[in-house]
Amino acid sequence: MALLPLSGLFAAVRLPGELVHAAIGCEEPCQVAVALRERLQGPVIHDHRTTGPTYYVLIQWHAGLVWDYAEAAPCLYGDTYLGVPRLDRLEPPGTYWVVPPRYDGDLCRPQFVRELVDAGRRQLAPEEPE
Repeated sequence: MALLPLSGLFAAVRLPGELVHAAIGCEEPCQVAVALRERLQGPVIHDHRTTGPTYYVLIQWHAGLVWDYAEAAPCLYGDTYLGVPRLDRLEPPGTYWVVPPRYDGDLCRPQFVRELVDAGRRQLAPEEPE
C-alpha cells in the first residue's frame, strides 16, 4: 500500500458502503464490482478497516473544488493522503481495488459518481406519506 497525496493528479470521493449497496441494490462483492465498473467506468478502491465498508472513487482533482455532495459523499483532496493498494490487489483482506485503473490517468467522471450518490440517497430516504 502506498500513501498518495490527493492534489494535482486526482481526488477521491468517499462513499459509505451503505450508500453504494443501496444504489446498486446488492451487497455481494462480485456483483458490486460489476455494477461499479459499468456505472462509474473508472477506478474504485474498497476499504473495510476503520469505518465499515467504504469505497473511494477516483476523480479529477479539480472536481473536488466544486463537489456539492460533501454531506453524503465527501470529496478528499488538497492536504489529504489516500492509501492506495498495489494494482494486483483485487480482493480482501485489507484495502483492494474493486475496479482497478485501466490505464495511466484513468479516472471516473464526476457526473457518474453524482448519479450513483443520488440513486443511493433515493433508496435510503424514508418514504414520504401520501
